[in-house]
Amino acid sequence: MDISVVVPLFNEEESLPELTAWIDRVMKEHNFSYEVWLIDDGSTDGSWAVVEELRAKNPNLKGIKFQRNYGKSPALFVGFKHVSGDVIITMDADLQDSPDEIPELYRMIKEDGFDLVSGWKQKRHDPIGKTLPSKFFNAVTRKVSGIHLHDFNCGLKSYRLNVVKSIEVYGDMHRHMPLLAKWAGFKNIGEKVVEHRARKYGYSKFGVSRLVTGFLDLMSLMFVGKFGKRPMHLFGTLGTLMFLLGLGSVLYIGGAKLYAVANDMPKQLVTENPWFYIALTCMVLGTILFNTGFLAELVSRSSSDRNNYLVEKVLNDA
Repeated sequence: MDISVVVPLFNEEESLPELTAWIDRVMKEHNFSYEVWLIDDGSTDGSWAVVEELRAKNPNLKGIKFQRNYGKSPALFVGFKHVSGDVIITMDADLQDSPDEIPELYRMIKEDGFDLVSGWKQKRHDPIGKTLPSKFFNAVTRKVSGIHLHDFNCGLKSYRLNVVKSIEVYGDMHRHMPLLAKWAGFKNIGEKVVEHRARKYGYSKFGVSRLVTGFLDLMSLMFVGKFGKRPMHLFGTLGTLMFLLGLGSVLYIGGAKLYAVANDMPKQLVTENPWFYIALTCMVLGTILFNTGFLAELVSRSSSDRNNYLVEKVLNDA
């Protein structure tokens, strides 16, 4: 199969017939074999009834319905488990992503050799309350991740099949798919300017809170990516440095007191020196950080996927 399209949806009953007909038209025009996975994320309107009706008319359409609303990342995760096409396309169900972009996104994977191609909504039809935070978020993510993309959160993306089979999307990590792919070893990441259409039906399901959660997820992802299998390298190093800083300060304060006593100089009680308590705090925090790293290392070692490494190729004569 050439293409699998994964479409997470939540209360999009009005847009689904038009979207699926548009996708079908594009696929037939380019002679693609395809499947479309419609992932109903616990819709409370008639979206699932529409999916069932559309499925009865077009066997290329497939559907999964969650019992309740979990979020976009779980919808993508479940969709990725079922896809089988050579190239995977993800897009939103609100008709703001154009299916006409699919052939070029497919070509960039198959011919240009990209592992992942992310859409860039260069001209957006969104209020300034969404565009400005989005630009700021993308700038920070670009700086932190080292991936030079303009729009990390664009729902319109294409992937090589082994990319989506190698990454785990959880929480709200759908905003960081390029970074997830990078940590999995897929570094050939491209970008394509795509059309962003004005919303035709319904309303946006995402609020300003996603800016805060997006940064928290980014920090979490950076930590897990770098230290997930070796947490002691982070906590142990920080703990040791902080403990040594506190210990050195205590020794200096104690040495200065002994020197003053030995030379009959004016002296201050050690407990009256505020730096003494700061040094003790550093030693305590250093010990806590070191123990945290030790415990995290034990948890990491007992994890069932501690030796789960992605293998690209194997040469074996046997």
